[in-house]
Amino acid sequence: MKLDTIVVPLDGSVLAEMALARAAEIVGGADTCVILVRAAQAYTFPGVDMVDAQVKVVREAEAYLADAAARMRALDVKDVRGSVWYGAAAPAIIEAAKAHHADLIVMTTHGRSGLGRLVLGSVAGSVVCGTTTPILLLRDGTAAVATPDGSAEEAPSDHGRN
Repeated sequence: MKLDTIVVPLDGSVLAEMALARAAEIVGGADTCVILVRAAQAYTFPGVDMVDAQVKVVREAEAYLADAAARMRALDVKDVRGSVWYGAAAPAIIEAAKAHHADLIVMTTHGRSGLGRLVLGSVAGSVVCGTTTPILLLRDGTAAVATPDGSAEEAPSDHGRN
């Protein structure tokens, strides 16, 4: 399968950034375009200018993506771009993949289950349910692995590689 465009969602966390190296491996010096996506959303107190807050979070996201793009170029990814979407993460990722005609989404997940997933939600799960674009989900290598019977096993030691 030829990959023309890969979308890599980032939220500024170390976990999300684990997808950068894997995406660079997949590209392997080819002419694949990597779109780094960041959802930005401002939360303000009453009386605070919402427009100023929105502009600030978008600018911060643009600066973050510029830095991440530079790191991708250092990994021999020739065509890498940032794309900031205003709003919640899952809809932003889904819309970005659609707008950029992505062939693949490469993203990470905490791999939570049970109450942790119920309370914290799952961006990855929402993306999986909301798109037909193929997704490579990379799991936090330190997370316990849930077995089919509901028990948990210690994560395999693979030196952080998913």
